[in-house]
Amino acid sequence: MPMASPQTLLLCLLILAVTEGQGQQAAIPGCYLHPFNVTVRSDRQGTCQGSHVAQACVGHCESSAFPSRYSVLVASGYRHNITSISQCCTISSLRKVKVQLHCGGDRREELEIFTARACQCDMCRLSRY
Repeated sequence: MPMASPQTLLLCLLILAVTEGQGQQAAIPGCYLHPFNVTVRSDRQGTCQGSHVAQACVGHCESSAFPSRYSVLVASGYRHNITSISQCCTISSLRKVKVQLHCGGDRREELEIFTARACQCDMCRLSRY
């Protein structure tokens, strides 16, 4: 990738400063609990099964990209021209819930599963748990 000259970066910054606020207002970010139905089985054959409404985290969070500061450009040997910051909608706390499984006849079992208790915009990760 060709390296942008300092004049090009300055021009980009000026264009950003002039056009800021002229576009449509960005959607308000948010990350919220969202219910969904879960079917739980005791084994692959479905000997015992039950359903429960669990909570997921759904929404969108802020992200941005902008020309890197001069100190970042120098430190990266002018390879890090753009700095981006992003967050993802994620579960911030969990809770256990008990699901009643029906096994046929009068036989029942109980199983614990996790559901989201709270959500937040946070650093994007491959997996938290």
